[in-house]
Amino acid sequence: MTLFFIGITVLISIMALNQHDVFSKLQLNPYQVYHRKEWYRLFSHGFVHVDWMHLFINMFVLYSFGQGIEGIFQDLEFSGLLRYHKLWYSAFYISAIIIASLLTVAKEKDNAFYNSVGASGAVSAVVFFFIFFAPYHKLLFFMVIPIPGILFGVAYLVYSQYMSRRSNDNINHDAHFVGAVYGFLFPLLISPKLLGNFIQEILTFNFF
Repeated sequence: MTLFFIGITVLISIMALNQHDVFSKLQLNPYQVYHRKEWYRLFSHGFVHVDWMHLFINMFVLYSFGQGIEGIFQDLEFSGLLRYHKLWYSAFYISAIIIASLLTVAKEKDNAFYNSVGASGAVSAVVFFFIFFAPYHKLLFFMVIPIPGILFGVAYLVYSQYMSRRSNDNINHDAHFVGAVYGFLFPLLISPKLLGNFIQEILTFNFF
């Protein structure tokens, strides 16, 4: 499913990059969502990117972690905690696109000039879903420094919250933050028992 989502995102992003009217129609504009009830934008914006670098980074991260959490969903099905793991994964990714954008809509619903695109919110959810199950797995901070995932997660949330308050770099940090929190909490929607797994992983203290 990861490759499917990457393929669809790449195709739609290429189309939108080459057709301004498509880009404009699919992007997240909270004013249009709230006042004109264009609810589809909550979903469609996750398949559009502002440029090639934006698309590459999101798809690279999605590829890197998406296949890992596909394996986790398979393990959860094998353990009897869910059925149809591919449907669960699809529902998780699609709902993450939507959930990650809700705070932005609430904050910017009267700003007709605010626009946002990209899968970053959903990709953040994917990364933090992975961190829930492997908190000490090494992630690359600034793409160079290997640190435990749980530390990366805390730093990422603090950074996103700080940058959201500054609100001057045209990046939707609210979507990053909300997506990350959603991804981390989603396992508990599958089964609250999984909290015990997370605590057990944390207590291993396998920090380095």
